[in-house]
Amino acid sequence: MDAVNWQQRVGNQRNWVWRGWQTRYTYIRPTQVEGRLIPSLAKTTPLMLLHGFGASIGHWRQNIEVLGKYHTVYALDMLGFGASHKAAANYSVELWVEQVYEFWKVFIRQPVVLIGNSLGSLVSLAAANTHPDMVMGVVMMSLPDPAMEQELIPEILQPVVAALKKLLASPILIKPLLRVLRQPKVLRRLAIFAYANPEAVTDELVDILAGPPQERGSARALVALCQAAANPKYAPSVKSLLPNVTIPMLLIWGQNDRVVRPVLAAKFAAYNPNVQLLTLEGAGHCPHDESPLEVNQAILEWIEKVVSPTDKCMTPLGSSEKNF
Repeated sequence: MDAVNWQQRVGNQRNWVWRGWQTRYTYIRPTQVEGRLIPSLAKTTPLMLLHGFGASIGHWRQNIEVLGKYHTVYALDMLGFGASHKAAANYSVELWVEQVYEFWKVFIRQPVVLIGNSLGSLVSLAAANTHPDMVMGVVMMSLPDPAMEQELIPEILQPVVAALKKLLASPILIKPLLRVLRQPKVLRRLAIFAYANPEAVTDELVDILAGPPQERGSARALVALCQAAANPKYAPSVKSLLPNVTIPMLLIWGQNDRVVRPVLAAKFAAYNPNVQLLTLEGAGHCPHDESPLEVNQAILEWIEKVVSPTDKCMTPLGSSEKNF
């Protein structure tokens, strides 16, 4: 798989200027599979992929081509990440939701299935809540809840924790820290912590992670991101969002996730009967990259059976029955 450079496996990359900031995106459209035309419904059910914190379009290199055989697929580098502008913006989940929504209004303009990993899954959920006209289904992998983490801190300690977060977000600390964090050997160790299978942390993955932090403005953007994350208004709580969403949702969680506890999966699924839970053995925080065959197939089958249940002709090649 690594023999073909990841840039060639993620579709047609383009730049789009949003609110004066350059944004990188990519897309791929279905044409034929083994000589057969793709059923029309697949062509009219677009997918939009949103990466996690510190990741980018390249993190979907094992998914875009496969999903793109059956659907038009878009992927976006959210502001501050990947090849998008490293802006000193007032970052928040709300800001990324508006970026996604405005991208959708410009390029897609029909309901999509949002697919996110980690931060991208929280942005997807928030977008479905804020802009229901945009979304017909949501796939969330390793869904974080910064608001819940805040609630778990004893009230008497919250001012202390807030002060520590503010201190750690200081440019005096962030800039030298970034010089260490962007070293490939350090990024490899961090990825190995996030991944359950160390063999999935390839040289290609390290190259994808190491590129953006080398770009101009990356230290400035990291400072802004860390300062934003220290703000209680940075992200809404999952508990406040999930009960309000009425469309189908698929929650995918690696049983060996060391970044966001797998015990939250069942708790989140209980918030809304529209959530269907899929747990994957041997996967960590990034199941789409660690177990791409399973995740790609699960997404395609879920869309066929749940999001578009009236269409029985769109059967992914090699599909097998799963009780979604």
